Amino acid sequence: MVARGKTVAVLAATPALTAVLAMVLAGDSRLRVRPFASEIELYSYMRIAPLDLLVVDFDREGPPAYEVVEAIRLDPSFVNRDLPVIALTRRITPDTREQSISAGIDEVVVKPMSPRHLLQRVQQRLLKHDVVGSVDFGYYGPDRRGLLPEQEDHPLRRHSDNVIPFTRPMMDTPQHPTV
Repeated sequence: MVARGKTVAVLAATPALTAVLAMVLAGDSRLRVRPFASEIELYSYMRIAPLDLLVVDFDREGPPAYEVVEAIRLDPSFVNRDLPVIALTRRITPDTREQSISAGIDEVVVKPMSPRHLLQRVQQRLLKHDVVGSVDFGYYGPDRRGLLPEQEDHPLRRHSDNVIPFTRPMMDTPQHPTV
């Protein structure tokens, strides 16, 4: 349903909600999920890598969702400022509605919601931004037509977990046993 390799950032109200949402979104193997604990981590990441979609929570401590999105839209140092944004909130007030529109938030989802509902909204939002007819992985000749791209061993296919925390230590560093 969604083109392969889309990166989704999650900045929710609590670490538990962030983990649940990241886990459900990671159920779609075509999504790369990046959970963030703070807007500072999110901004740091966005200065070095593009995101395809952001899920942000109005009910989190720190700057509210509309301020986070406004900062993203106005800062030219971010790799991608024009990404779709889905905001989560406990209730929609006239102020929330006005702030969402002025900040450029694309969609507001009311909590509590099914995490699967959020996955469907993310997939639908990413479909609206896909380029129709683009060829992502080259030609699949007659010798490989029986295999779907997800089934064959393609060089762009990830063979590991698709949820990567921004602050996780690098796995390539050798681990030295302590004596």
